[in-house]
Amino acid sequence: MFLNREEITVHPLYRDPVHDFGFFHYNPNAIQFLDYEEIPLAPEAACVGLEIKVVGNDSGEKVSILAGTIARLDRDAPQYTKDGYNDFNTFYLQAASGTKGGSSGSPVIDWQGRAVALNAGGKTTTASAFFLPLERVVRALQFFQKGGESYTSKWEVVSIPRGTLQATFLHKGFDEIRRLGLQSETEQMARHASAQGETGMLVVDSVVPGGPAHNHLEPGDVLVRVNREVITQFLRLETLLDDSVEQNIELEIERGGTPLSVQLVVQDLHSITPAHFLEVSGAVIHPLSYQQARNFRFQCGLVYVSEPGYMLSRAAVPRHAIIKKLAGEEISKLEDLISVLSKLSQGSRVPLEYISYTDRHRRKFVLVTVDRHEWYAPPQIYTRDDSSGLWTVKPAFQLEFMLPSGVNVEATHMEHIHEDNHQGLTDGATSMETSSEHASAVLHSQNETGTGSKIKRVEEYMSSDGFVADCSLNTTVEVMLEDTIAKENVLLRNGQGAAAVANASIAERVIEPTLVMFEVHVPPSCMLDGVHLQHFSGTGVIIYHSHSMGLVAVDKNTVAVSASDVMLSFAAYPIEIPGEVVFLHPVHNFALVAYDSSVLGPVGVSAVQAAELLPDPALRRGDSVYLVGLNRSLQATSRKSVVTNPCATLNIGSADCPRYRATNMEVVELDTDFGSAFSGVLTDEHGRVRAIWASFSTQLKVGSNTSEDHHFVRGIPVYAVSQILHNIISGGNGPHLLINGVKRPMPLIRILEVELYRTLLSKARSFGLSDDWIQALIKKDPVRRQVLRVKGCLAGSKAENLLEQGDMVLAVNKEPVTCFRDIENVCHALDIGESGGELNMTIFRQGRELDLVVGTDVRDGNGTTRVINWCGCIVQDPHPAVRALGFLPEEGHGVYVARWCRGSPVHRYGLYALQWIVEVNGKPTPDLDAFVNVTKELEHGEFVRVRTIHLNSKPRVLTLKQDLHYWPTWELRFDPETAIWHRQTIKALDCQNL
Repeated sequence: MFLNREEITVHPLYRDPVHDFGFFHYNPNAIQFLDYEEIPLAPEAACVGLEIKVVGNDSGEKVSILAGTIARLDRDAPQYTKDGYNDFNTFYLQAASGTKGGSSGSPVIDWQGRAVALNAGGKTTTASAFFLPLERVVRALQFFQKGGESYTSKWEVVSIPRGTLQATFLHKGFDEIRRLGLQSETEQMARHASAQGETGMLVVDSVVPGGPAHNHLEPGDVLVRVNREVITQFLRLETLLDDSVEQNIELEIERGGTPLSVQLVVQDLHSITPAHFLEVSGAVIHPLSYQQARNFRFQCGLVYVSEPGYMLSRAAVPRHAIIKKLAGEEISKLEDLISVLSKLSQGSRVPLEYISYTDRHRRKFVLVTVDRHEWYAPPQIYTRDDSSGLWTVKPAFQLEFMLPSGVNVEATHMEHIHEDNHQGLTDGATSMETSSEHASAVLHSQNETGTGSKIKRVEEYMSSDGFVADCSLNTTVEVMLEDTIAKENVLLRNGQGAAAVANASIAERVIEPTLVMFEVHVPPSCMLDGVHLQHFSGTGVIIYHSHSMGLVAVDKNTVAVSASDVMLSFAAYPIEIPGEVVFLHPVHNFALVAYDSSVLGPVGVSAVQAAELLPDPALRRGDSVYLVGLNRSLQATSRKSVVTNPCATLNIGSADCPRYRATNMEVVELDTDFGSAFSGVLTDEHGRVRAIWASFSTQLKVGSNTSEDHHFVRGIPVYAVSQILHNIISGGNGPHLLINGVKRPMPLIRILEVELYRTLLSKARSFGLSDDWIQALIKKDPVRRQVLRVKGCLAGSKAENLLEQGDMVLAVNKEPVTCFRDIENVCHALDIGESGGELNMTIFRQGRELDLVVGTDVRDGNGTTRVINWCGCIVQDPHPAVRALGFLPEEGHGVYVARWCRGSPVHRYGLYALQWIVEVNGKPTPDLDAFVNVTKELEHGEFVRVRTIHLNSKPRVLTLKQDLHYWPTWELRFDPETAIWHRQTIKALDCQNL
């Protein structure tokens, strides 16, 4: 809050459960130059024709005064939202003062300087403003003033009695009430007993199920008396209810002209106002409040999903859902839900039943998966503390230590075991993950990946019967088991439709058992590397399959980052199991995802097959290929096509928010395909995979200031996939990664971190390239007739200060190069030889030939494996898409702001994404470790000076106030020893481990 142009911290003291007002308290000693006067409150002064002024401010910098005249005293309460908080059972004042957003709560003063109301809302189209009368505000203030006499050093909890019947009344004119059946004698009595000028009476508008008035009052009932007193105004009715909490009152009503008398117990309004909520996997769940019970016509106290977060969103549970059953147990209150959650282990998959207010008469059934990775803090209970104005947090239940599903304890101690000796796991993924930021309207996923619409998953339980506990590639299965599998396979094929199989091509029949449908979800808490969506889906192909492990290749527009949850649905066998991202190629548009074959069971292991890769010979123009993929029903779809361009060069520009884009790649183009929403593989007539038909993402400008994501599909030759697969199976040269309980050395990729583009030799001649070189390049590659030029070097690469933009790459190690694969081959040869990782390059620069020794860089396939959340901003090492822009701050470039959270300190003070944090309070932060050490010394509530440098190299200094209570500093890091993302709290208020 700004007071006297100084920012101070305020804490909520009281918010009225019904009316649109509340109280905050602050420490006057926190203000250095305090000069203020209290505004006298005069609610009785409000009258029609009173000239008023609305005094507001704009972010504490400028005072605005708007004048007007009160036109009405009996304006119905404005409806602020369709499904949120609404004021009711009160009259508002109305004036044409033209107030705007941001001035809510401003005092409405008369000519004597007295406050007669509070500014509550307005309509900008009509310049109408609505003011809340002060009678209930003054009453609440008087309770605080009485209680304040005993205050010593801090505020104490003050009870302000508030009563309710859980019924909503409307004030309607006598003319309408007569049509409802009001007797003329009752009307005369009401007019005589009320204040002069009374124009109507109170009528029941709605009754909340399960409340005190349920089954006693009905919509259309006309309220006549309460405790034998004639009531025609909201204020008097509310006063009687507030003074009669937990007591009986007598209501006299008329229903269709028939007098009735009912006895009701006034309920404590605070008892049905939630004072606590559960936070689990980003979801906010609490007892259904009175306000929402009125809107949805549900009973108060039901388990209500205010925000689905990540876990529930994956299961397509929407906002405003009411949870009725979880894991087969009835859920009637929040404690029931907490009790069931406490019994579930990480990765467990359980059914959930819920209802929605939009379809209240039918229950919906989904499968919910408890997070296997530690994307979020453990389930926590937040409780409102009225004495401090804060929400205190504590664990919802005690978590027992357990190994994540799918980890073989003995195997973790093994450095490397040959594939023939890998053992399957019996309980790997039977309880992992479920179906789905966003396969539903809640997730807001528009499925803008290259695979089109969301795929409906097979939501069936996975039986543990028939698992292969100990199988290897050389193990001979018993004859009885083989016979059983063969028979079941025949039945399975018959069930899939013999006619469909008969009509399919040979390529389709061969490749269908190798296809897999992907469902990928990225947790909102760790959207790394500029990933632009939270939900992706697409088709992948199995490139390796044994009894202990399977590997699937898929494009990086489906599996964009390693910090994600992947579900696999097989075309050959009706099952859905989780996958783990094990390799993201740093250049090419493909990723490898591993799955545990043992959970498929004997039948599934036999039905699922690996595709045969045919990297050579390369495709040529005019070759016939079969495009095969999966539709929404997990059925294979294929067509015969002709290669029109086997070596098309991609030219994808950088997105507004840098993310992976395919560079230095040649792709395959076809004459006909199934559109940009279809992905799969390209095969020859025998079903051998020649290329992956992959989805690519780019951004197109729409107008001058906006951009839209666009997706297209092209073929990726499988030579790079084949190389990576060989390195994984034979044992890579990189760090170990736990895959299905076995540690395996993963490959490292040596690359020249330079973005290249092609130039036709005809153009190169115009730039001065000699005829000798042109003839040499044509002899090397008579088809392409091109030369590679440097578009830019990745910042921080070994080539950054050696190669310049526009350089023509003529030869490497005295051998002419004409395509990207030539560069890749010589880089790969460096790992085999002993050349020290340097290339002898011949380049053409500004009319001169130069020989340069250029270093190469070695990258792994892990992607980003560490992220830190500080004050609501997500920071990480700059990913390759950022470095491809060619700039890294000299002061330090290891703390890149990738995302920010709404409502956080960085949101309030403007520390947004796409910039580096280079200093905190004058201390350099060149990398994440230095950043952690600096921020650990900062205290709660401390103002921090932050120096940043934007992607456009513009420096900036700002200050923000650290809030460790609601925004603790935490770290998320991938552990290759356990293949789990672990979350660790770096610093929180009172050092509590949230």
